[in-house]
Amino acid sequence: MNFPSIRQILHFEGLNGPDGIKRKSPSRDEPWHFIDPHDPDDRGLIVMIDDHIYNMAKALRTNNVERAAFEAAWLAHAVVDGLTPAHHYPLEEKLEELRGEGMETRNSTKGKILMPGETRRAQLRNNWEFWGAKGIMTTHVAFEMGVATTIAALRLNNALPAEDDFEKVRTGKFQAMYMDILREVAEMDMYKDFSRSGWTRRMAQETRTVLVPQITRAVTLAWYAAIVKTEKR
Repeated sequence: MNFPSIRQILHFEGLNGPDGIKRKSPSRDEPWHFIDPHDPDDRGLIVMIDDHIYNMAKALRTNNVERAAFEAAWLAHAVVDGLTPAHHYPLEEKLEELRGEGMETRNSTKGKILMPGETRRAQLRNNWEFWGAKGIMTTHVAFEMGVATTIAALRLNNALPAEDDFEKVRTGKFQAMYMDILREVAEMDMYKDFSRSGWTRRMAQETRTVLVPQITRAVTLAWYAAIVKTEKR
């Protein structure tokens, strides 16, 4: 088995990753990496993660390194987004509320960026609620920038999975482990705290000691789940 290098995996991030698809083709075949940790029926992201694990295993089994790198990158992106508190916000519901219409109408770059409104005043109000100070998207981006800044020079010595974690993956329990991590992250209410108080010292500490180590552990175990699946026909 030839596991792709980190350089090969990172090639499928940025413009070649899920976020790049959103810029190239708004609302057309876009991966939607949001999840409600408190709704057991919200399974879209979980199914997407399982599909990437299956496809990555198939690529590894056939020594298709390029495809394996692609699946590893997109799998990691989905895992990370699902554990990022900003992605627990019900964005789709809020967008439909602001727009007064379904997501399918966001079929152009302009249609995706600008909120519509029945009147000019309503349009301005909707766009301010989305893009203005403490707006929906402004807060989302600011939170993710806070995380990125906090971990810029972070050593992740406490992020390696334990042997027991690998054993659980070998017995087919990755999804259950991911859901446990998801619930642990959700219980910290980091995004709600950030929306209310901004980036605080306590939040930076939680990011360094809990959030990022758990995210790193989850990505490692997701890749390992694909490796394990190569042994199962």
